[in-house]
Amino acid sequence: MTVLKSIMLFVAAAFLEIGGAWLVWQGVREHRGWLWAGIGVIALGAYGFIATLQPDANFGRILAAYGGVFVAGSLVWGMVADRFRPDRWDVIGSAICLVGVALIMYVPRGG
Repeated sequence: MTVLKSIMLFVAAAFLEIGGAWLVWQGVREHRGWLWAGIGVIALGAYGFIATLQPDANFGRILAAYGGVFVAGSLVWGMVADRFRPDRWDVIGSAICLVGVALIMYVPRGG
């Protein structure tokens, strides 16, 4: 259950951070207005709280592992929101990142 909870928190964090950054991008760069950017800033702030809910208490480990989730999640977000088509190197690179997440977070550690 702890691994499942951790994965769900990583997914929620990715949604808030990537979604928040996308909203800021849309608001400022795509000229959709400050409301979009403001909602994005709120989402980015909420992302900051998600890491505190992770079962592991090591901030550096959580943030390092989340980096891999962010890479893969960003490609997925781009596919859904912007119709981006990743090439095989994008897919291989994000898979490597997710293997890194698994190693950092979920490999049993001895004493």
